[in-house]
Amino acid sequence: MLDTRPLDRAMLAAFAELTENPVADLGCGPGHLTAHLRSLGLDAFGLDLSPEMIALARKAHPDITFDVGTMAALDLEDGGLGGILANYSVIHIPPHDLPKVFAEFHRVLRPGGHALVGFFVGDDPEPVEFDHKVTPAYRWSPSGLLDLAREAGFAEIGRMVRQPIESERFLQAQLLIRKA
Repeated sequence: MLDTRPLDRAMLAAFAELTENPVADLGCGPGHLTAHLRSLGLDAFGLDLSPEMIALARKAHPDITFDVGTMAALDLEDGGLGGILANYSVIHIPPHDLPKVFAEFHRVLRPGGHALVGFFVGDDPEPVEFDHKVTPAYRWSPSGLLDLAREAGFAEIGRMVRQPIESERFLQAQLLIRKA
């Protein structure tokens, strides 16, 4: 998938360069991005809500740790992470629950830790629900999502918004934030 997405690869590379270990891939799905982070030199592990996704990740990448878990209540120590990748996983969180998720990210990251959040872009300042192949999801304006992250104690490092390619329906975005 990353072969046809050079801008996404560039954001992941920047994240890897800025981030210290360990790194959690939250909402890791089948683990392909967790493995990519490992190839970039990070000590990455994956968490996903779906036991089926974790089984696929473990089968595809037996040398990487994958566990079932929820972003809303991470079973991780305070300040124990150097980085978090949340690639298109926060899109499934209802907007009223997302502040709690960003607060959890803030809790488990050490000061100066980074998070890279991927999401679908919406035109409206408010999040817009849409039908996703897995479960309902939300599109966010980059500024709207950043406002929630700032309220949780994050500062923006950079962002990337790109046009949809191949079978993508919406603008795509990556938001790189740092725990203040």
